[in-house]
Amino acid sequence: MRRFLLLPLIILPSVYAGVEVDVDAFGESLGGWKHEKKRAAEYELAGSGYRTYRPEVTKSPDGGIFVSLRIDHKRGFLASDDHASLELNFGADGALLSAQSSIAIQGRTISSDLIRGTASAGTEITPGGVDRAVKIGSDLVADLSSKLLRERIVEPGRVSYPAVIRHNYNLLYDAVLYKKDPRGIPIADIAKGPVQSGPGREPVGEDASKEGSKDVRPWPEPPPALRVQPYGTGSKPVPPPKQ
Repeated sequence: MRRFLLLPLIILPSVYAGVEVDVDAFGESLGGWKHEKKRAAEYELAGSGYRTYRPEVTKSPDGGIFVSLRIDHKRGFLASDDHASLELNFGADGALLSAQSSIAIQGRTISSDLIRGTASAGTEITPGGVDRAVKIGSDLVADLSSKLLRERIVEPGRVSYPAVIRHNYNLLYDAVLYKKDPRGIPIADIAKGPVQSGPGREPVGEDASKEGSKDVRPWPEPPPALRVQPYGTGSKPVPPPKQ
């Protein structure tokens, strides 16, 4: 019986709210997961071939998600492929917090700085939060491009690598979804289980009128029930009448 009671607590975080990645939609935007046993999508940009693998998504301790992506530059049968990675960190409210990328070419690794968004650029994946995503993407590509030029990389498919990473960045950002909890419970409190309600608990505070408020207090204890007894009876014995 206890296992069945715990089951709703396990399901709630994925049912009601959270940050998710629509992996299928992201794959379709790249041509579909048709290669490497349906684990990768292949496409061409600027005359060169590239391969993007399914993203790896993990939950962050704060309720957000961490997304990592592998992007290969296909160089033909007689040459080894180049490899790149893209990492995005989203907060519990769906805000893009940071991004980082690295490129491995012929044993050399070129890594970008950890690009963070500014606090004033917006906090959600809404029109108000797009400015933050655009700035992070632009700074990421600019940082990679400048470091790639210092390495004197001239091969066309390699020079275009930062632009390919930005292409994947844009499509991946569009595939991230933020679902609000219809009950109005903060995401940080969803994993703790459903809010108790019913007799004995009453919402308090500014959100007392809202359904799903997490702040509760017990009702005052009811007074003890009255005991109705005939007059003159009680805990003391009644003396017998005098003769």
